[in-house]
Amino acid sequence: MTELVWRKSSRSGSSTNCVEVARATEMIALRDSKDPEGGQLRVGESQWGAFLKGLKNGRFRCAE
Repeated sequence: MTELVWRKSSRSGSSTNCVEVARATEMIALRDSKDPEGGQLRVGESQWGAFLKGLKNGRFRCAE
């Protein structure tokens, strides 16, 4: 397995409470920035695209 290159949103600022994202072979990997050695969630590229589209269209709301 190749080493993943993790990144977090530029909107996260200096916060450590973020989800980090990396592109894997035909998958998108996600992890908690507070626990980088913890588990990962991997989803297919099409599912990730559908999720991002839903975010942009206001389908999901952030908890306050």
